[in-house]
Amino acid sequence: MHLAFLTPEYPHPFSTPSGGLGTSIRNLAEKLSKKGERITIFVYGQMHYKIFEERGINFHYIKQRNYPFLGWWFHRKFLEKYINRVIKEQKIDVLEGPDWTGITAFMDIKCPVIIRLHGSDSYFCRLENRPQKKKNFWFEKFALAGADELLSVSQFTAQKTAEIFNIKREIKVIPNSIDVNIFKPTGENVIPGRILYFGSIIRKKGVLELVEIFSYISKKNPEARLLMAGRDVIDVETQKSTRELFLEKLPKELVVNVQWLGTLAPMQVREEISRATVIVLPSFAEALPMAWLEAMAMEKAMVTSNVGWAEEIMIDGKTGFTVHPTNHELYAKKVLKLLNDPELASGMGKAARNQVILQFSSEVVVEKNLRFYRSIIGK
Repeated sequence: MHLAFLTPEYPHPFSTPSGGLGTSIRNLAEKLSKKGERITIFVYGQMHYKIFEERGINFHYIKQRNYPFLGWWFHRKFLEKYINRVIKEQKIDVLEGPDWTGITAFMDIKCPVIIRLHGSDSYFCRLENRPQKKKNFWFEKFALAGADELLSVSQFTAQKTAEIFNIKREIKVIPNSIDVNIFKPTGENVIPGRILYFGSIIRKKGVLELVEIFSYISKKNPEARLLMAGRDVIDVETQKSTRELFLEKLPKELVVNVQWLGTLAPMQVREEISRATVIVLPSFAEALPMAWLEAMAMEKAMVTSNVGWAEEIMIDGKTGFTVHPTNHELYAKKVLKLLNDPELASGMGKAARNQVILQFSSEVVVEKNLRFYRSIIGK
């Protein structure tokens, strides 16, 4: 098979900044390539044009074009023409795109189109209870309606998306995957009292809730330290830096107990995960978060949110603890429990890795994807 992916992001030095969407596509694409499938990646909205091959994968970096009028239409038509030319020349069998902002809306792609639900703008606006641009809703609705097949990374995301867009047809669920041979325990000793958050510094990830949570933790354990790793994002509600908002809320005496690591390379992220005693990921809005899988695969004790998708990944009380991000005191108590009981933390970490190996390892998930792609081509 020749499989193609259309994406606004991909973790590569040539790319604009990438998050969980890009990471999940890379994990799948590399494993499919190793299985002998031909893979092409179209990365749109980039700074430069670049076509190259790496690790057996063909890349098309497509520069963002600006138009004085009806840019959304002309941009899509430009991408349609570009992609269709490559489909014809390279004999691509299937194109997979994301649901985000409905990039495939109004495109006439000359092969079957799959849209994988990683979380649309409509989805995240609904979870965060914030207003959405009407055009984004309609782009996403038209893109989903025009796709040959729909696929979701979690059952929760499938159900919520179906509600939002009144979708009646089947949405198959295949989760994101992770290479457990890369994300694995390092044997490095943890640093006592070290709490790590990693991911975008943004409201929807529950970052601002960590102010109250960490304040409570510090009262019971003054030696605790919170490390924040990730790119600072301008807050949608206040138009301020989220880090700035965090520091405004944080008691002055605790400022020295919070360390800001900024954006880290993947290897550096794994190093920080290894050193942490507890990982905190109190997100309000996810589809199926890669960060959770990475920490679990590395046998880390975790306290996450308990929203929607969480029960498809975590088993509360076994692979870690799940608590609603706004329940600050209970969340803090669960973190303290893991800080104070190394044996419990170790046991939960091992259970978490076992859960990932059984349900989310690349070896397991890639076979599900292969069967799905073959069924589409067979039609």
